[in-house]
Parts: sequence; C-alpha cells; structure tokens
Amino acid sequence: KSPSPRQNMPVRYFIMKSSNLQNIDISQQKGIWSTTPSNERKLNGAFWESSIVYLIFSVQGSGCFQGFARMDSAIGCEKSQDWGSAGFGGVFKVDWIRKEIIPFQFAHHLLNPWNDSKKVQ
Repeated sequence: KSPSPRQNMPVRYFIMKSSNLQNIDISQQKGIWSTTPSNERKLNGAFWESSIVYLIFSVQGSGCFQGFARMDSAIGCEKSQDWGSAGFGGVFKVDWIRKEIIPFQFAHHLLNPWNDSKKVQ
C-alpha cells in the first residue's frame, strides 16, 4: 500500500468554542460539527494541508474542555438544522476520540507559541 500523500505534513490543533453544551452533545451523537463562516477557510486549509487536524472543544465560560475529535472531512456547503442558528456555515464530519470534561487547570502547562505563549484554554 502506498503511503498517504499527507503523511509527512504537519498536525494542526484548533480550540473550538461552543456557546452551549447542547451543541457538543449533538456533535458527539452525530459525528458532525459546524462553525462560523469566518472559521471555515482556516479549517479547510488545515484539513487539506495537514496530515491530521485535531479539534479540542470547550463550552464558553465552562472552565473546561469537553473532549477532542479529529476532523474527518472538509467543510461543505450543506448546512444543518441541528444547531438552529443562522450564524453557522457548512457541516463537516468529526470523529470523537475522547469525550471527557477536562478542567483548564490540567492544561495550564501548555502554552500557545502562536498566541503570545498564552495558556491553552
């Protein structure tokens, strides 16, 4: 079997903030996610230019991560009524790897060099 053409490409990570826990639950049940149109270009670029894209989910104001998933498809034009918000763009597939509440304090040792070395949360 020939190696994947994306094998030697970088791994990318994104923190995905959700306005509520219901959206996270829908994503975990259906294996899909949708984001704002302003995020779509960056995520699609990462999907095509990286070997793998990890999405780390957090509900705004929760003080925790709710788990992480792998981006399994590019973002398409099809929209979902699951979130009931006109502010979301196209739907894409995600494969949830871990569904667990992880307090930010457990990740305070992680710093983001592309965001002034601020804590990852």
